[in-house]
Amino acid sequence: MSTLEQILAQAEKRRAEHQLPYKGALAPAEAFELLQLKPEARLVDVRTRAELDWVGRPIVGDGQYVHIEWTRYPGGVPNTEFVDQLREAASPDAPVIFLCRSAARSKLAAVAAEKAGFHQAFDLLEGFEGNKDGNGHRKTVDGWCRRGLPWIGA
Repeated sequence: MSTLEQILAQAEKRRAEHQLPYKGALAPAEAFELLQLKPEARLVDVRTRAELDWVGRPIVGDGQYVHIEWTRYPGGVPNTEFVDQLREAASPDAPVIFLCRSAARSKLAAVAAEKAGFHQAFDLLEGFEGNKDGNGHRKTVDGWCRRGLPWIGA
């Protein structure tokens, strides 16, 4: 298990290397460890409700999992209430880790959170399901599920 300082240093290194406009980026295992070390931290799942229903979701500590859609389903319409919902669910002083399917929407959410005053906003690399393999399947290459972290299926 890594220390909090090691996890944050790795996230900062990725922020600097990739010039990220938010606090940093975490590998799935780092995010899970940070959540264990910081009970006030939140894992904010920005996938649609349909994705949760069809695919599943991570299991983390009590009160740490938050679901706020980045885009609404059906239709893919942007959630204009995203920042307001984030303010209701998390403290701007606590770490917030954004998760989506494959780490695309989570980056956008981290940018929006940083702009809204959440200065400990992190993107979760690889996402929940990860990238597609050669056959077009997810959960086989990388991601929260592939890394063996706790989750519940649909």
